[in-house]
Amino acid sequence: MMWIKEVFLALVGLASGFAVSAGVFAFIISVGVIPRMIGKTQTVKDVLIYETIILLGGTFGNLFSLFQWNVPLGIPLLVLFGVSAGVFTGCLAVALAEILNSFPIMFRRLRIKEGLGWMLFFMAMGKTFGSLYFYANHMQKF
Repeated sequence: MMWIKEVFLALVGLASGFAVSAGVFAFIISVGVIPRMIGKTQTVKDVLIYETIILLGGTFGNLFSLFQWNVPLGIPLLVLFGVSAGVFTGCLAVALAEILNSFPIMFRRLRIKEGLGWMLFFMAMGKTFGSLYFYANHMQKF
């Protein structure tokens, strides 16, 4: 009788995970990160590959966070994952800010007309160096 409860909880957890993942994917698509990257890189012909990679990334991300598997592939894979996750997070943040028109409003209020690309570049560099500083100095505590 106990196994029925466990199977039911597993099914509820799986269904909840699917619902949350679908919401995250819908948010990412509606913000426009993926379509914008496809347009900027001019790789429309590879949309099926993008969809497959996004689906596999979400699936494996859920599995790794659920089961906490160890992947003994060393520091190079960890660095590759960190850079990839950072680029994705940065793209998502910029796309969200762009949709909310926060950058144009900020630039207009500060009366900035030239050097917008440089400002965005240095904002990204500040975020990068701040993250690196945090990980270099504070990750030992965790």
